[in-house]
Amino acid sequence: MCNKPLILITNDDGYAAAGIKALARTVADIADIYVVAPDGARSGAACAITSSVPVSYRELKAQNDYPSGVRLFACSGTPVDCVKLAWDNILPRRPDLLLSGINHGDNASISAHYSGTMGAVFEGCMKGIPSIGLSLYLQRGQRYEDYPVSDDTLAAIARLCEQVITEGLPIDTCLNINLPVSDVFKGWRVCRQARGRWEAEWATASNPHGVKAYWLTGVFNDLEPQSDDTDFAALRAGFASIVPTTIDMTAYGAMEHVNKLTS
Repeated sequence: MCNKPLILITNDDGYAAAGIKALARTVADIADIYVVAPDGARSGAACAITSSVPVSYRELKAQNDYPSGVRLFACSGTPVDCVKLAWDNILPRRPDLLLSGINHGDNASISAHYSGTMGAVFEGCMKGIPSIGLSLYLQRGQRYEDYPVSDDTLAAIARLCEQVITEGLPIDTCLNINLPVSDVFKGWRVCRQARGRWEAEWATASNPHGVKAYWLTGVFNDLEPQSDDTDFAALRAGFASIVPTTIDMTAYGAMEHVNKLTS
């Protein structure tokens, strides 16, 4: 009989990233930890799966900055592939919690749709696992190593994870958490996803073959900067934002309107 819960941890920055190592250390005392993460960066993978080539994984000796006792696996695929492989081939039992992150950069507002971090969370949620994504609100050019999540914030994350393991989450609901850069934990703020969009998304890249090429870049435009109940408002105020997110994509509020269109 297992005395400890089991936590599956993944990310989209790769198993060697500082954020995932910090997250594993944070929850090491409350559960058995399996880290199944990509073998390199997969940012922007969203819910992508690998279907055209085989996907492989290998177990690695846990590095010094991982906690002792962690089982560490590197996967050739996407974050969603990591969850699927862990579920079917690696884990000894059903996980009590899935954590994804800590991502090097925020996944607030519509960025959750593009995020490999959140793609893994959605996959866990679809499998009925309580699932949480965690991301750090870094500015362009900032590195996690230079702005690590504070110890008291990590302690608050551990307490929340214990609560979720005990209480669970509503069906088809996962959590998208974004953390401000701060030396102290100011508190949680449960809020909604901000309305926004990415603009000016392409920068010209040099190409020796003379074909037009572009780097994906962009500037995020918060379409409701005066609202005080969004994830970006919470981050600007120094709070850690929690957006309860559902994998049921039905626009229930639009059903009456669409019914009228079809009548």
